[in-house]
Amino acid sequence: MPADHILTYALAMRGGVEAALGRMLPGWLNRGRRVTLILGDEDGQFQGGVPLGVETVTLGHQRYGGLCRALPSAIERVRPDIVFCPGNHYTAMAAWTRTRLAEACPPIVAKMSNAVDRGDQQPLIAWGQRQWLAGHRLFLDALVAMTPATARAAQAATGLSVAVIPNPPTPLDAAAAPRAAMPGRRILGVGRLEPQKRWDRLITAMTHLPKDIGLTILGEGSLRAALTAQIEILGLSHRVSLPGHSAHAPAAMAAAQVVALPSDYEGVPGVLREALAVGTPVVSTDSSPAVHEIVSDRAMGTIVPREDLGALVAALRHWLDPVAPRPEPVPQPGQDSAERYLALFDSIVAARARRRLGETGPLEPVLAG
Repeated sequence: MPADHILTYALAMRGGVEAALGRMLPGWLNRGRRVTLILGDEDGQFQGGVPLGVETVTLGHQRYGGLCRALPSAIERVRPDIVFCPGNHYTAMAAWTRTRLAEACPPIVAKMSNAVDRGDQQPLIAWGQRQWLAGHRLFLDALVAMTPATARAAQAATGLSVAVIPNPPTPLDAAAAPRAAMPGRRILGVGRLEPQKRWDRLITAMTHLPKDIGLTILGEGSLRAALTAQIEILGLSHRVSLPGHSAHAPAAMAAAQVVALPSDYEGVPGVLREALAVGTPVVSTDSSPAVHEIVSDRAMGTIVPREDLGALVAALRHWLDPVAPRPEPVPQPGQDSAERYLALFDSIVAARARRRLGETGPLEPVLAG
């Protein structure tokens, strides 16, 4: 019995989790599945990536709590075969939906989009996070991780069966904008202007680098004013720019000398895969086990401790040296992600149908590996 009707949800189509979801939807539609997307708000830079054929329901709830409360009723109305939770940020909505709908709730599959161990949490909060993850098995039917290392950590933390399925690859058109858009020696950052990303580290590092080196950070978020103030206080306004979100990030990556990601925590950072796919080296903090899986060779880039400013500066200096060789492009994984998700969904729906028909013993879902 296939999962003919898939429902997924998001506050709005903005952010990396939502961008990856948008890249998944065409694969499900093209294989004959009905897809419903529940949104709190239709505003978001990735809204245009939602393909025709997806049944989009906008609830008008821009806050997390509003969408969380409305989601169970929306699911009751459209009656999907399975619900897909696209990332850690949305698992509380999955838990509330399971609680409200009880036995009438469709199976729920979630994706682990962040690291189990976050670098920004105090011990008590980290303990609470561990307890929350351990409770995921009470409301999820299966969990997906994007790399083997994150799958092992997720399985240990939740006790759930964990499938390994990469995100669908980002379409890369390095020729979408001229290389002259990044003149001179330039560092590029790509990501939301939010505390997790720790762009303040990268801006501080600029004070220890030669004055001919510039920094561009593509993204938007709540810290724009704070980062702008930091740039002005450090006297870096002529070297550091925050132009906002760009539809031509791959072209900017191809033009940059190095792509930097100074985050406190990540799941499986797609920006590293995208940079390496266009042959640009990366410098990343040790923000997730997946970083080591992506930057698997020192010829690709450098991984530094989160709080080691000296190591960050040294790594940037190395890759900004004109004689530093650029890595060979690394193809992105995930070309068959849509099919692998559908195989997982189908196995879970079939398992539930067999249990309800009273067959002896539960049928474990077939996990993609």
